[in-house]
Amino acid sequence: MISFVNLTAQREKYRFELEKAEREVLDSGCYIGGPQVQALEKELSEYLGGNTHAITCASGTDALTIALMTMDLHPGDEVIVPDFTFIAPAECVALLGGIPQFADIDRETLQIDPKSVKELIGPHTKGIIAVNLFGQCAPFKELREIATEHKLWMIEDSAQAFGARTNQMACTFGDIAITSFYPSKPLGCYGDGGALFTSNEDFAQKIRMIANHGSAGRYQHEIAGMNSRLDALQAAVLRVKLRHLDEELVVRRQNAAKYDAFFAEYNRTATADKKIVPQKIETGCKCTYAQYTVLAENREGFIQKLKAAEIPYCIHYPSALRNQPCFRQFYQEPLGGIIWIEEDHPDPNSVKVSRKAISLPVCAFTDAAEIIEKLKAHL
Repeated sequence: MISFVNLTAQREKYRFELEKAEREVLDSGCYIGGPQVQALEKELSEYLGGNTHAITCASGTDALTIALMTMDLHPGDEVIVPDFTFIAPAECVALLGGIPQFADIDRETLQIDPKSVKELIGPHTKGIIAVNLFGQCAPFKELREIATEHKLWMIEDSAQAFGARTNQMACTFGDIAITSFYPSKPLGCYGDGGALFTSNEDFAQKIRMIANHGSAGRYQHEIAGMNSRLDALQAAVLRVKLRHLDEELVVRRQNAAKYDAFFAEYNRTATADKKIVPQKIETGCKCTYAQYTVLAENREGFIQKLKAAEIPYCIHYPSALRNQPCFRQFYQEPLGGIIWIEEDHPDPNSVKVSRKAISLPVCAFTDAAEIIEKLKAHL
């Protein structure tokens, strides 16, 4: 059976290094914080060039929450988030009492659309969360210009893109950036984990306090915080995997290139209703390919062919966030009528893409050539 993300093969390749690192932690008796976590934070910072503070925490979602708390998000504040992504950015805004405003996406790159962002800015807008979706960097040049013009802060959600780069490294574009170490991510641990990144010393100090119950020193709580720590065992695993990240990203990009070539050839003869178009990667972007995502005109038909070929797939994401029931409270007319109806909304790309997007295996331990041969036999 083909795995969507082959973590078993990855562990087998690095088994000696991983088991040595795991034993060192278990034998040390230091399981929370300590030298492994400190070393990981230093190595993450060095990977990004050494000018960025790296602060680990318990998950990517916690990292977003901590980032928003650091930016002093208050109830009623509005934050612009992409409409097509995982729920976490909008969810974290809502949980802190803020109001997520959903920006449309570019229908080819699938990244947040700066034009839509600009149209959503109002008197209560405080910031922008830009997501590096599927491992490609968002259009940060345009977003930064908008943020500067309107005096907004910007959080970079790089949960899928640690290791990506354009003119600079992912995780260095935002006032604060975050990533996730969920096991299926390009850099993943053996449970939940996350990190925040900032070049701002004051933000870094506040992030550390928030993640540790608002404490600057033992039993001295300056602010109301939370408990969000990466344990030493996860840090040890991540240190091993970080050493191999760049070589794995090369293989991911090679796998993506094989898919690109196959679908380009397939689309030359496919009828319009059967085309399968890969996410567009902007020139100059080195994507992590957290997922290899395509837009299938007939997604259900494509799924049936994938099932017949025994090829695993995932749908990222089956609904635009604006249409999730948990966000309806923010978008009701005075008489209670839901206003988020596709034909009435001026920015429908996110809704249309959610009906076509589907992802294929692409990790460094995926045999893309094998999958392509299976596709050829069934498409």
